[in-house]
Amino acid sequence: MTALKYLAGYPEALHQQVRELIAGDRLGPWLEKRYADLHTVRNDRQLYDYTQGLKERYLRQSAPLSKVVYDSRLQVLKHALGTHTTVSRIQGSRLKASREIRIATVFREAPAPFLKMIVVHELAHLKESDHNKAFYQLCTHMEADYHQLEFDLRLYLTHLERPTR
Repeated sequence: MTALKYLAGYPEALHQQVRELIAGDRLGPWLEKRYADLHTVRNDRQLYDYTQGLKERYLRQSAPLSKVVYDSRLQVLKHALGTHTTVSRIQGSRLKASREIRIATVFREAPAPFLKMIVVHELAHLKESDHNKAFYQLCTHMEADYHQLEFDLRLYLTHLERPTR
């Protein structure tokens, strides 16, 4: 029985359906058909502009972002697809805080909806630090299909991890 680590919290019935898709080599084609459009956000500047656009649309009152970058050091295996951090520095007699978002480089070549889901997730952390009800409400406010995209992203990561034949 294949372990589906990205689907750990889901019911066994879903695991079985996914295993059947994998066994029949149908998971990849299903994902390609459903998510055919790749995004054009290839570099850090474009990622910053893309993220800033979503932030301006949904979170105008939140703290400004100083940096948004693709980070090759983020490991999907450690379940870090993106991070948000607040970096505090002393400048003279003042404490200055800057906010950074880092997105795993696997999303540089991912379908557009998956990049949006990850960016929305990290932006939601600007207002809600914990993964609680308010956090997920904010995510669905910014992306109505957030929960479906999160599940499909887990399928996508499962597919990427499979060895090619």
